[in-house]
Amino acid sequence: MKQLLFFLLISSFIAISCNNAENATTDIESVRKDSSKFTTIEWLDTAVDFGSKKMGEVVNITFRCKNTGDKPLYLYDVHPSCGCTLADYTKEPIAPGKEGKIDAQFDTKKSHPGEVHKSVSVSANNSNYAPSSLKFSGVVLPADSATTANR
Repeated sequence: MKQLLFFLLISSFIAISCNNAENATTDIESVRKDSSKFTTIEWLDTAVDFGSKKMGEVVNITFRCKNTGDKPLYLYDVHPSCGCTLADYTKEPIAPGKEGKIDAQFDTKKSHPGEVHKSVSVSANNSNYAPSSLKFSGVVLPADSATTANR
């Protein structure tokens, strides 16, 4: 009897979780296609210079945005320009007047020494002109460099 109750409880939890994930996907798909659900966005950070880092360091960069419209803002299709960068972003709707962000993590081990210029492309349900490519740059120093990296 306990096993049956446990099984029913777990099954219910899984069904609710799947339904919530399906609804989130449906919401984003409907927002992407319905211009009446578009809002406006302001990027507070569009270009970041991380300075100099030694090869092997991981650089964390945050790009912030603000919903300047009157409908929920959705960020989607967030893609770094190369495999040396990972990106995570605000996945829940951003209410009018509130901020969201994209956190990028650049792994210098997967890059090369010298100047680097990378980007993260992003789509949102915005109707105003706003950058869709966020950029970061800096200098990757050789790991054996005697130069002290700026932190």
